[in-house]
Amino acid sequence: MTLLALIGANALLYLYIWLVSAVVASYLSDRKGYGEKPGLTTALILTFVGVIVWLIVPAKPDSKWKRIGMFGRGSSAERRATAGG
Repeated sequence: MTLLALIGANALLYLYIWLVSAVVASYLSDRKGYGEKPGLTTALILTFVGVIVWLIVPAKPDSKWKRIGMFGRGSSAERRATAGG
């Protein structure tokens, strides 16, 4: 019975790793100017390797990655421009 409990705990851990990698790869691909869907697809298929792929893929010239960086929020004018209002 404890073997089944261990399998379930590991399965839950792997599920969390899979979902977190999907979120991170989606964020990276959107930030680099490709949209969220390519990153999400890459991570769902390749798990954590998808995150590494999106760290290697070059950013588009007018992407958020190039304008304000990986985590930056930019100025308030920049935020208004990207929000559409």
